[in-house]
Amino acid sequence: MKNKYNIVVILGPTASGKTRLAVRLAKERGGEIISADSRQVYRGMNLGTGKDLLDYTIDGFTIPFHLVDIVEPMEEFHLFAYQRLFHRCFADITARGALPVLVGGSGMYLEAVIRSYDLQEVPENKDLRRELDNLDMDALASRLQALQPALHNKTDLVDRERLLRAIEIAAVARVEREQSAGGMPGAGLLASGLCPLVIGVRWDRAVLRRRITDRLYARFRSGMVEEVATLNQRGVSWERLYHFGLEYRYISLYLQGLMGFDDMAKTLNTRIHQFAKRQDTWFRRMERQGVVIHWIPGDDYVALQSLVEDRLTG
Repeated sequence: MKNKYNIVVILGPTASGKTRLAVRLAKERGGEIISADSRQVYRGMNLGTGKDLLDYTIDGFTIPFHLVDIVEPMEEFHLFAYQRLFHRCFADITARGALPVLVGGSGMYLEAVIRSYDLQEVPENKDLRRELDNLDMDALASRLQALQPALHNKTDLVDRERLLRAIEIAAVARVEREQSAGGMPGAGLLASGLCPLVIGVRWDRAVLRRRITDRLYARFRSGMVEEVATLNQRGVSWERLYHFGLEYRYISLYLQGLMGFDDMAKTLNTRIHQFAKRQDTWFRRMERQGVVIHWIPGDDYVALQSLVEDRLTG
C-alpha cells in the first residue's frame, strides 16, 4: 500500500554507511535527519561516537539534522527523554512538509520509536534510595538483576549512581508489567500515529569487519585519543568516560597508563566487532517481534531509492 508511510528509518550496525545513505535520501526527497544514537546526543564526543558531521553536507548543501549535540557529557540522558524529543522533532519536521528520516544503530532508541513504547518518566524514589543506601555494589547488582533479568546495559552495574537509577526505573517497569498482565493500564505500546518504512543496511560479515577496522584507525589518525583527553581536561571524569563504553572506555585506560597503545587498539577493535554482532542480533529480534525490515546490500543507494520510490510515491 502506497502513501501510508510518514517516516523512513535507516538502521544498521556501526560502520555500515547508513548516515550517508540517509543524507542522500533526505536531499533527494526534501527530508531532514533525526539521529537514533545514544552517544551522539553528547557534545564534544565526535570521533568516538562516529558523528561524521561532514556527512550531513552533500553537494555543498547541509541537510538539517536533529538530536545530535544536545546535552553535555556530564549530564544523564535516558530513553524517556530521547523518545519525547524524537516526537517533538517528528511533529516539527512533518508540520513543515519535510520527510523525517530516522537513522542510527542504537537498538533500544530505534525500537522505542518504531514500536511506540509507552514510557513513563520515573522520578527519584527517596524511600527506595534510603532502603538501598547500606547495600554494597554486589547486592545492588543482584537487586537489579532480579528486577530486570534480561539486562542489556551492563555499564549500569559498575557505577553506584547509575545502578541506583537503574533499580528505580526497573522497579517501576516491573509494576507496570504486572499491571499490564492483570489487565490494568500500564506499560505497553502507544498509538503514536507513526507509520515507519524501515530499511536495514547489511554487509557481508568479512567486509563489515574490514570497514570497522579501517574506520577505527582512521579515527585514531584524526585525533580520537586527543578528543578523549580533552573531555577529561574539561571535567569529564575517567569513571564517566569509562561508562560511555567502547572508544571512551579503552582510550581512557590507555591515557591513564593502564594499557599500552597497541593493546588498547587491538582490544577496542575486537570489542567494536562484537558490538556490531550484538546490533545485528537486536535487529533480528525486532523482526521476530513483528517489525518489518527491508534489507539492502551494503551501500546500494539504488536499492534504497527503489524501496522508497515504490512505497512513498503514489
